[in-house]
Amino acid sequence: MGEISNAGLQGGFDLTQFHGVFFEEAGENLANMESLLLAIDVESADAEQLNAIFRAAHSIKGGAATFGFADVTELTHELETLLDRLRKAELKLRREMIDALLEAGDVLRAQLARHRGSASDSPDARDLIGRIRALAKGEVPAGGDGRRVLRVRVGPLADAAAADGLAELFRDIPALGTLEALDNGALSADGFREFRVTTASPDGELLELFSFHVAREQIAIEPYAEPAHTDTADGRADAPRSAPESDPGYGFFVDPQTLRAESAAPAAAAPAMQPQQSAPRRPAANKPAAAGSLDSTTLRVSVEKVDQLINLVGELVITQAMLTQRTRDLDPVQFQALLAGVADLERNTRHLQEAVLSIRMIPMAFVFNRFPRMLRDLAAKLGKEIELKTVGEATELDKGLVEKIVDPLTHLVRNSADHGIETPSQRLAAGKPAHGTITLSAAHEGGSIVIEVRDDGAGLKRDRILAKARERGLAVRDDMTNAEVWALIWEPGFSTAEQVSDVSGRGVGMDVVRKNIAALGGTVELDSAEGAGTRVTVRLPLTLAIMDGMSVGVGGETYIVPLASVVESFQLSEGMLLAVGGSGRVVKVRGDYLPVVSLAEFFGVPRDGSGPKDSILLIVEAEGSRVALLVDELLGQQQIVVKNLETNYRRVPGISGATILGDGRVALIADVAALVRRARH
Repeated sequence: MGEISNAGLQGGFDLTQFHGVFFEEAGENLANMESLLLAIDVESADAEQLNAIFRAAHSIKGGAATFGFADVTELTHELETLLDRLRKAELKLRREMIDALLEAGDVLRAQLARHRGSASDSPDARDLIGRIRALAKGEVPAGGDGRRVLRVRVGPLADAAAADGLAELFRDIPALGTLEALDNGALSADGFREFRVTTASPDGELLELFSFHVAREQIAIEPYAEPAHTDTADGRADAPRSAPESDPGYGFFVDPQTLRAESAAPAAAAPAMQPQQSAPRRPAANKPAAAGSLDSTTLRVSVEKVDQLINLVGELVITQAMLTQRTRDLDPVQFQALLAGVADLERNTRHLQEAVLSIRMIPMAFVFNRFPRMLRDLAAKLGKEIELKTVGEATELDKGLVEKIVDPLTHLVRNSADHGIETPSQRLAAGKPAHGTITLSAAHEGGSIVIEVRDDGAGLKRDRILAKARERGLAVRDDMTNAEVWALIWEPGFSTAEQVSDVSGRGVGMDVVRKNIAALGGTVELDSAEGAGTRVTVRLPLTLAIMDGMSVGVGGETYIVPLASVVESFQLSEGMLLAVGGSGRVVKVRGDYLPVVSLAEFFGVPRDGSGPKDSILLIVEAEGSRVALLVDELLGQQQIVVKNLETNYRRVPGISGATILGDGRVALIADVAALVRRARH
């Protein structure tokens, strides 16, 4: 297929206005192609799957040719040739073909990122194209050792020492490769440092490793060349010939600049959702549109617009609450029409905020779909058989939360694959199936989102952990409970790995994972049984902008308790509170003794009323435990707009945020998880 130049098709209008649609749909096609390749049976490939993979590559090629992206067009053309022979049964599918097709998907992502402007360069695809051509002819191409030379640019940095951790990693882990500073250890004029790295590790693994020492957005990895390469006339980068190595863990990419919103009326909204059809007839309009099948049911909207809409709805909720409060004392007979209108406004505002917030919600499948490819490659590298199971893929999370939880989960999954799951021979000797299983699950529990990473591997070894702790000078005892022993895993740099691997255990400890999760306001717990496996549970708060809350009065102050955490409430009567340990108090509720936390004492608020006998106990739940909050009165249930307290003030223990009440006053939102943890200890 001949290429069509960008200029020749423009004819007086700018084709770049359609780039966004093409890039989004190309990303979807690549993700779909990868999922199909991972699911296909090599021994008995399904013809429809091969056809679907071919169609995905063909759609990308058509759009790339339209916009003049020569490198993308060339690579997808070779993919078409191989896939066409496969779907016609002229060739038998082999594992090395799947490997080459998956690698081609990684290279296409990098090429598209360069054309989109989010990357400065893309890998040289000439070696890959040669292998694909050989496979299409029925040959078995030879592979290299995978080592390549990279340029790593870090910055902008406040000082040169901020990047010293990278050099220490390469000194501590010889198998990682070599690192050479290109700047004599000094910052450039614009605050950057550059290194030359020789390694066999994929870019994604290097990025994951480096980002524990330097912020991810401060790291740029590209092929090394001297002098710096430039684009050639055919549109390909004149880069060193090295096999592309993209991280499989980041294959299913959620673009932080766009998201898809379901249309309430697809048929009526179709013209607005297909702006490319309003242009004059030309191939450019139809090629990108053909890349996806969702044009009539979806609308692409930038995240900035959605966030602005959510903020406006938040202000509307506050205004509605003010109106409701101001009309509360009006005569219901005289102002019947006004009160009915305010009631309708309250109902419609709730429906509006639920609809708007749902736009930012993304199913957990967007996170889970990153791991099949990663585990496939890890299993091959480690000589293990690993099956991935997912539960609760439909559980929805706020988009911002999804993007931030990916890195900690990736580290946990790598740990399970490397240190948890045994080799097939070890599993068979222990009476287990040869293949191990890693399970990812997600569910809503109370006011939290619970994500679990479980494996049926060897589990943690109590004796080894205690011995390692003593080596490091930690205060441990033989009579420690299992929970106390497992907690040692979270100590900085703690590892029981017998040898350092290039998959995990590179000095980046589980303490960093816990720190990253804590930064999201969450907690992480670990449980294990030797020989049976390990389970890591991550609990994250719901970080939505608007939520339902219970207003409670404490002295002259009003606090908000998230309604999702409230179990029940009852009037406190004399003799219900029992003293424990001198200063602690508990209350017996249906046979269970619950710790009591007085909000007045916790926050230092003078208490109004005639004493505890007039108080109310509010039973709340978080992290699987319940406590009783002692308050003066229940003021009612209402929607609240969550405002970030740290942005405007600072972090306050026991407080997760703030909101504006209907009378204009500020109320603090109680951090139920923090109150539960305090009561435990």
